[in-house]
Amino acid sequence: MSKLPGNPEALRTGWRRALLFLPALVTVTAGVVLMAQVLGTNSFSAAEAAILVVFAASFGWITLSFWAALIGLGLRALRRDPLTLKAAREDGELPTLRTRTAIVMPIYSEDTRRVFAGLAATYRSLQATSRLAHFDFFVLSDTTNPDIWVAEEVFWRDACDDLDAGGRLFYRRRNDNFGRKAGNIADWVKSWGGAYEGMVVLDADSVMAGETLVRLAAALEADPGAGIVQTLPLAANRETLFARALQFATRLYGPPLATGHAFWQAGESNYFGHNAIIRTRAFAACCGLPELTGAPPLGGEILSHDFVEAAFIRRGGWRVWMLPELRGSWEELPSNIIDYAVRDRRWAQGNLQHTRLLGARGLHWVGRLHMAMGVLAFVASPLWLLLLLLSSAVVVQQAVTGHSYFVPGYSLFPVWPEYRPAQTYAVLAMTAVILFLPKLLAVLLTLARREERRAFGGGARLIAGAVGELLFSMLLAPVMMLFHSTFVLTVLLGRTVGWGAQPRDDRGVDWADATQRHGGHAAIGAVWASAIFWFAPAFLPWVAPVVLGMLAAIPMAVLSSRVATGRMARRLGLFLTPEEVAPPVELRLLAAELDRLAHRKLPGFLDLLRDERLSRLHGSLLGSESREKDSDLLALAARAVADADGLNSLERLRLLGSAAALQTAAQSAARERRVEREARAAVAAVGPDGLDCAVLPVATLAASCSLFPPAVPPLSPLEMPQQRV
Repeated sequence: MSKLPGNPEALRTGWRRALLFLPALVTVTAGVVLMAQVLGTNSFSAAEAAILVVFAASFGWITLSFWAALIGLGLRALRRDPLTLKAAREDGELPTLRTRTAIVMPIYSEDTRRVFAGLAATYRSLQATSRLAHFDFFVLSDTTNPDIWVAEEVFWRDACDDLDAGGRLFYRRRNDNFGRKAGNIADWVKSWGGAYEGMVVLDADSVMAGETLVRLAAALEADPGAGIVQTLPLAANRETLFARALQFATRLYGPPLATGHAFWQAGESNYFGHNAIIRTRAFAACCGLPELTGAPPLGGEILSHDFVEAAFIRRGGWRVWMLPELRGSWEELPSNIIDYAVRDRRWAQGNLQHTRLLGARGLHWVGRLHMAMGVLAFVASPLWLLLLLLSSAVVVQQAVTGHSYFVPGYSLFPVWPEYRPAQTYAVLAMTAVILFLPKLLAVLLTLARREERRAFGGGARLIAGAVGELLFSMLLAPVMMLFHSTFVLTVLLGRTVGWGAQPRDDRGVDWADATQRHGGHAAIGAVWASAIFWFAPAFLPWVAPVVLGMLAAIPMAVLSSRVATGRMARRLGLFLTPEEVAPPVELRLLAAELDRLAHRKLPGFLDLLRDERLSRLHGSLLGSESREKDSDLLALAARAVADADGLNSLERLRLLGSAAALQTAAQSAARERRVEREARAAVAAVGPDGLDCAVLPVATLAASCSLFPPAVPPLSPLEMPQQRV
């Protein structure tokens, strides 16, 4: 693990950045010059000039990643830490801690079982370090589904009991979802952030090792200038073929690239939005995000807040570090192409908003570069599509019109066509090297190390997985190019995206859904291939890798979303990762928790109306303002007793937000049950304190909070001034 403080080497960034940008500049210059020679062989039309501009932008983007990956591979081959440049070593003895850290998980209508299974796995792992006393856990709910709201409360209470975590595991749900995830975290900081030196932000599908959490907190203590310390989350746990191929790729190729970026970015690294520790004082002082002027999608709330928060924290004088060598950090990927694209649609809108922030005052140039690269991550797709279309158009035009042997005016001799095969092959070779050499070197480096080779299932399985992933990614790339091009276009046309819960299970895609989503892609591929075959058949092999992915989009989406095909690939030894070959303790804990919770009932709104204890639990978690009586809500409560199934989601949410209305509903329901029991000569149910739980008055209901763990600790607020743009 990198030691951040007392390490002046990590702060000497000039030579590090020269080592990246100078070779990248030479490479891009050479590529553009060669491409200009190829395009200008016989003439240089406006279309060819446009091709050159688009090529330069696309080529420059992939070239930076190429050189960063090579640097990372070199450091990993030499076993050098990317920050200290000293020999990498084992993590060593677990440090002691002086400060308190909060682990916060913002959630929005998530799979309740997965949320609390992941929290339990992380909690138990942290407990095993004997450093648990320095940490508190917070579940920060923005859930708007009434059934999931009730389930979250019950599972929180059960988790407190199962883990003996009362007073250490807290739950807070807010009614106003302003600011989405960023606003949820900001609300926590303004309420409780003052009690903690740092906060570790988790996603709903995150799992982290206890030792990793302790080392993150120690890193923040050791470097007073650190604002964010980011880990490298590794993808795990999904079983569909699509997700397993991506897990394999990110596990094999992700660490070298992250190491290279950590080397040149140093204290100006980026923040991924989760699996990182943030100094709460730095966040409070620097990350009160403003609303962008104008309407969405390019105005309004900032959706992709993580890059912006990293840039703002660096602007405030704090450093942002990336520690790719710190293990024990995991996340989960979407299980199919469609869900993957839906997630990218949100990111596309958020990243394109960053164009509004590139000129913000006081930002470090690396922070601006992070946001610009985030924009280019999506804009590159329409640029690539434009490059391919322009190239195809030029080829078709030349095939149709032929070469003009005599220029306008008097000419005694014909102008014979020229060809520059050397330059053409050089451009192709450079592009192939940039795209594939880092992958090849990563495979070779892994093969050369016995332990790492075995972690991927052995040499033969590693090679087979690498070849399979290469073929799959070549088919997938054109489909994602069309998706991203559509996303950029819709954002520019003013269409905004909603805020929905992310599917986090192994969801399969049926043929109807795949046809609806990918039918247009297949049609584009068919028309494109037909046009090239008709007018310029010699050019068809050059566009075949692109159109094949489009033509195969529908069956690829269906078959790759199947758990059965993913498990078949695993039996064949394809796409094995170290987390599958030898699962770490935390992922085994997660699997055990998921098995334990699989058959536990998910209570909902109707259960709360019928179960006195659930009603009391819910009432204990509502604020004091919810105890005010409102005639409309009391009428709604009467409707709930008579016909709870007839209430819509909004009405259920309103009722859940009112302790007084819920008490009225509970009293009425209890009276009806009592009459029924008396009619059957039954004995009335008695609550744990000797009173009928359903007819407790509001004051007694508030006092009954002592029957349950404390939902939140005492307030410890921090001020969060809104930042300038």
